[in-house]
Amino acid sequence: MKYILLALIVCSLFSCKTSQNTTTNLNKIKWISGSNNCKENNDSLIQVVKYNDNTFILRQNKCTNYEAPFLFLFLGNKNALLMDTGATEDENQFPLYKTVKKIISEWEKNIKNPINLIVAHTHAHGDHTAADIQFKNKIHTEVVKLNVSEVSAYFNLTYFNLKNWPIENGQIDLGNRVMEIIPIPGHQQASIAVYDYASKILLSGDSFYPGRLYVHDWSAYKLSIQRLVDFAGAHKVSYFLGNHIEMTNTAGKDYPTGTTYQPKEHILPLTFKDLKELNKALHTAGNIPKHEIHNSFIIDPK
Repeated sequence: MKYILLALIVCSLFSCKTSQNTTTNLNKIKWISGSNNCKENNDSLIQVVKYNDNTFILRQNKCTNYEAPFLFLFLGNKNALLMDTGATEDENQFPLYKTVKKIISEWEKNIKNPINLIVAHTHAHGDHTAADIQFKNKIHTEVVKLNVSEVSAYFNLTYFNLKNWPIENGQIDLGNRVMEIIPIPGHQQASIAVYDYASKILLSGDSFYPGRLYVHDWSAYKLSIQRLVDFAGAHKVSYFLGNHIEMTNTAGKDYPTGTTYQPKEHILPLTFKDLKELNKALHTAGNIPKHEIHNSFIIDPK
């Protein structure tokens, strides 16, 4: 009893919190899903979900761009890492820089220390890089370039040549927060996955998400998904998070390309079971690209 009383006295003196850095259940988040008539849409241009004190997930409103990509912001003691910049350049339609800067400013007040912002990308397609222009030439901000050699150099990834570049992972330390960078070409040549050792979140970009998995290099993609399976089998993963939601909550059914209203979406996170299912399907298909519909994703060779 005396130890309980002592703990209460200490907490009263130092304002202890009963719960620190609580996390949001991402399986229960209702994401903004657009409108039938976008002229009447009153949702935020950017939905911001706080996963925990230093991790934020942002989604672009489907009425500004039907792709409605997800973006991810990780905060460390020295640097912040923003993964992807969405599908719209115009800051009036898509005020990404202002939104991210506000989050970072609050974090800087919390840690009583200024930090730098690194803007990187899960891959180089335009719906994930369009708002780079909002961050260029801003102070304390660095935008990682998009081609394979520049991405691999920045994250210290080892490669033999531009076709076969993913040989070893790299890491980046945000300041008491280490991120693992995993090369996963196949959807796009410079595709990477990102694993956060703090939150255990694994970002899988457009290579693995609830939607149409467009495969542009079949052999590279197969190797990349196997790489993700191997990594996830050796590390705890709280959530596998991709860049879009294109599936409905009906197994195997997707929304058509260009849809601006998705009221019955699949949840954003996928599971290790889903990843192993994808890996098995790719290996079963062998060297011949095959279109396949699964409950939570569709393999779509291009």
